[in-house]
Amino acid sequence: MRSLKDLLSDDPAWQLVQEWIAGASNRVEVLPPTAPGRSQALVEMQVTTRSPMGAVIYETGGLLIDRGWIRMLGSGHPRLPRTLPGWNKGRTWGEGQSAPPILVVADDVVGGSFAINGGGLDGPPGHVHYFAPDRLEWESIERGYSDFLQWTLQRDFDAFYEGQRWPGWPADVAALAGDQAFSIYPFLWAKGPPIGERSRRAVPMAELFGLQFDIRRQWAEGKGS
Repeated sequence: MRSLKDLLSDDPAWQLVQEWIAGASNRVEVLPPTAPGRSQALVEMQVTTRSPMGAVIYETGGLLIDRGWIRMLGSGHPRLPRTLPGWNKGRTWGEGQSAPPILVVADDVVGGSFAINGGGLDGPPGHVHYFAPDRLEWESIERGYSDFLQWTLQRDFDAFYEGQRWPGWPADVAALAGDQAFSIYPFLWAKGPPIGERSRRAVPMAELFGLQFDIRRQWAEGKGS
């Protein structure tokens, strides 16, 4: 385990990340970090501030991107009360594992998750994959964390989330807590009316995350039987 002193680089990436944010096409809100939470999160992740991931963890409580539709995990904030390591440990990161096979680094308000492949998914290690709530499958975004971060700042998410956004969603998202997501019924993976005609309610993100992966596992077991 490297100490905090070892992880604080003399050449931090935060200035570069700030430049990316300044040039973003999407609206970005930088949540400020708090002490000692940011130090603890950095040590738990064992990444240096020379990396964009380390910079986001140490210099932010998280990033709210595209009016808060995307939540990039950092060291936690009252409006995003989840840290990057804390969200993964016990969920994708088992006790005794030196590194998780899947590391969730961001998620969205309809229950999708963005995760770095640590060997638990098909494709090159280090690439970010998206867990799509309308298909309950992982799909590669074909880029590492740094490129993924820039992608979230520039991507046209109206196109990416076509069919999953409803009239008035910005106001609904603004009222949503950072540890919640919308449970949509009929579920996005099920046939049903247009998104604007489906029911939506705020639920804990942990609850929706668990439900999706339980159903995905049941599907996989059903195909194998």
